[in-house]
Amino acid sequence: MRYPKTALVRNGDHDRSSVLGRGDLAPDFSLTDSDGNAIKVSDFKDKKKLVIYFYPKDFTPGCITEASEFTRDYEMFSQANIEIIGISPDNIQSHLGFKEKMGIPFLLASDPTNEISKRYGVYGLKNFMGKEYFGVTRSTFLVGKDGKIFKIFNKVKPRGHSQEVLESFE
Repeated sequence: MRYPKTALVRNGDHDRSSVLGRGDLAPDFSLTDSDGNAIKVSDFKDKKKLVIYFYPKDFTPGCITEASEFTRDYEMFSQANIEIIGISPDNIQSHLGFKEKMGIPFLLASDPTNEISKRYGVYGLKNFMGKEYFGVTRSTFLVGKDGKIFKIFNKVKPRGHSQEVLESFE
């Protein structure tokens, strides 16, 4: 079993203001895991497939459901040579607590300035109970070993999403 890792996002190498689509190269970004190792998304190219999922906030009901299901199914992802990276605006301390409480075995990246979320086109105006605000829309990007996006899930419903993602890789 791999030990849980937490990540800090660093300035990336790619700036993209347009919406991403199928066949686009996944925008690269750097993160630092809990062991202090620097990791770039491009490091996985030609080695592993990726699930890059964006979520609004640690410890909220939908985010708990989504993380629980990805954690439950993590061994199946691992066996299929797929790595999972969860990204939210939460800070490192929040991610550490979330990982510990939930037993999360995959990477979590901290994106407090929403730099990565903006590159992936998942940060914008939202509406909840008649109030407008800016935030992250729950979305998932599936990336092949070639580094290209082959499927995008927008406005994800957390329950059942992990299985939906697994089936998309088959």
